[in-house]
Amino acid sequence: MTVHHRIRRTPPADLGPLLHMARLRTGAGLRATARAVGIAPSYLVALESSRRSPSRTVARQLAVVLALDDDERSRLLAAAVDDAGRDYPRRPSP
Repeated sequence: MTVHHRIRRTPPADLGPLLHMARLRTGAGLRATARAVGIAPSYLVALESSRRSPSRTVARQLAVVLALDDDERSRLLAAAVDDAGRDYPRRPSP
């Protein structure tokens, strides 16, 4: 039996503040933003405090919901991971 271990990656320290400021610019609250992206509010808090890196899928959704500019979108996607959360290859299909 093969055991796969994922490495937890720490996002850049400036990613959380970037997401937080972008959310404030939209005027949306934490819960409304989380609902629009399809994530738990606690996960959005972890993203905004730079404790978690988003999956590529969540990063793309955040970029749309938060209306990120090209530079912000690039920084977010650079920090996103492609083997975690919704993008985890072993995740069962709904």
